[in-house]
Amino acid sequence: MQPVDTLIHAGWVVPVEPRATALADHCVAIDCGKIVAILPSGEAHGRYAAKQTVELPGHIVCPGLVNLHGHSAMALLRGLADDLLLDVWLQQHIWPAEAAHVSAEFVEDGTLLAAVEMLRGGTTCVNDMYFHPEATARALLQAGMRGTIGAAILEFPTGYASDADDYIGKALAARDNFKHEALLQFALAPHAPYTVSDATFSRIVTLAEQLQMPVHMHIHETTKEISDSLNQYGVRPLARLRQLGLLTPDFVGIHAVHLSADEIAILAQHGCHIAHNPSSNMKLASGIAPVSALLQAGVNVGIGTDSAASNNRLDMFTELRTTALLAKVATGQPEAVPAWQALEMATLSGATALGWQNRIGSLLPGKYADLIAVKIDSAEALPCFDPISHLVYCLERSQVSDAWINGEPVLQQRQTTRINQEQILAKARWWHARIGQQR
Repeated sequence: MQPVDTLIHAGWVVPVEPRATALADHCVAIDCGKIVAILPSGEAHGRYAAKQTVELPGHIVCPGLVNLHGHSAMALLRGLADDLLLDVWLQQHIWPAEAAHVSAEFVEDGTLLAAVEMLRGGTTCVNDMYFHPEATARALLQAGMRGTIGAAILEFPTGYASDADDYIGKALAARDNFKHEALLQFALAPHAPYTVSDATFSRIVTLAEQLQMPVHMHIHETTKEISDSLNQYGVRPLARLRQLGLLTPDFVGIHAVHLSADEIAILAQHGCHIAHNPSSNMKLASGIAPVSALLQAGVNVGIGTDSAASNNRLDMFTELRTTALLAKVATGQPEAVPAWQALEMATLSGATALGWQNRIGSLLPGKYADLIAVKIDSAEALPCFDPISHLVYCLERSQVSDAWINGEPVLQQRQTTRINQEQILAKARWWHARIGQQR
């Protein structure tokens, strides 16, 4: 028999590829961090000799979820300011709080807190954007999480950097310091069209091409963003980005709520990706993104949570369900974004946007073993006629019991294996007291 590291036997395996596939009583064979095979459990016993066997008859095993947009460290600002318009929320509450408190320690502690929440909710990979990217990198490595770290770039000074050149310099230094970490990659993350100049965008385009770095940024989030761009530049933000050369297959546009049919066609033409953040968009009253139209045009759309400050939950199961339901409401078509497609958006589509589609996002031999197990043997989950439907419409993050990244367990029976949960909770309470005293 062939020796392998791990055999995971499950009641159902949902590999995402092939599409809309659910395999009853199947096994995932893992060796050296990668998937070796997916086969019926009965066959696995006779083919493989495993160092460890995991029996999960009352579970669905599927790829780990890819959170395509987050500001992980902002978990420490959860609920700081609610029920406000985006510009008021940012300018009067979030930016002043960040100016007062954000440091490398804040970012590392906040990212560790977010990592606990995400791992316990089935997220194994995050596309992050924030200050102090090296602190984010340290936290994700401690958690054992996979991630793309977008180093924020703005024109105005913060406690982290003085101007655009300083932000860019620190972004490149962080990339160089962690370039050998297999779980991580770095991206250039200009905050938004309204906070970055043409000259800085031109430099970002050059650096992205030279260093083969992806570019992530907020785009077309609100109607005010668009009207302000028309007043200042004479064109809508997407047209400005196109003129500057930012729209490429390495571009991930975050939110993209307000798009015309022509703009959707432009995104498709340039092979861009979109990170859909339904709960954050609703909470800030930004609007409903035209997800169905984007998908029909061939644009790759993944799903993100945004920050715990604007969403209050880093819960990809909620985003999965909301994505599918909003698409139906927005189009009047119950067939819009069926369950299999929503799950694909939260896994393989997110991986594709990050350039990692050949590594993660589905359970195929040769890919890294990033996968999760979700319990379905409770009153809230039985009976289970269709496990894909269950993952999208029925199950919750609290039913995620286990997770593996690179074949290594990072969550076992809802306990993180690499992070001391009590320790990080104590740090969160300390930050809460400190921030609360200075409000």
